[in-house]
Amino acid sequence: MSDDYGVDLEEILRVIDRAAVLIVRFDVLEPRLLVDFRADPPDTPIIQLVDRVNSAEERFRHLKSLRPKLPLPERIMSFPWPRAVGAFEESGIWEKIETRLVSLGAEQERIDRIRQQLLDGERAVTVAAITGGEGFRTIWEREGSDE
Repeated sequence: MSDDYGVDLEEILRVIDRAAVLIVRFDVLEPRLLVDFRADPPDTPIIQLVDRVNSAEERFRHLKSLRPKLPLPERIMSFPWPRAVGAFEESGIWEKIETRLVSLGAEQERIDRIRQQLLDGERAVTVAAITGGEGFRTIWEREGSDE
């Protein structure tokens, strides 16, 4: 069932509960959010922003390079997020991810830093869209202004 967020929120929350590794694809941001809930002391769960890849095989290779001591997961779950990062938080998805990570031993400071990077990245994209920054062009420009 799709709700106000344009996704099946209940299904996403279920995926977060059972996924070993999760990728979130934000529409407005180039990097992906990687959440690896696996923990095998001294390795703790990780959360970080990662580049896009061209295939599932490439993602698995990248994951293996990040966590060489851990066996590869059976699958990597993924879902798109079509709304703003603020809506990701308002929906309860961020809290669900954060709660699970902390319960498995992840560092709160790291989680907070990634959250801020998402917000900062989205803000940078918004500013670029408004000002005609890289990857964007303005539709309207002020005429006759030398200011």
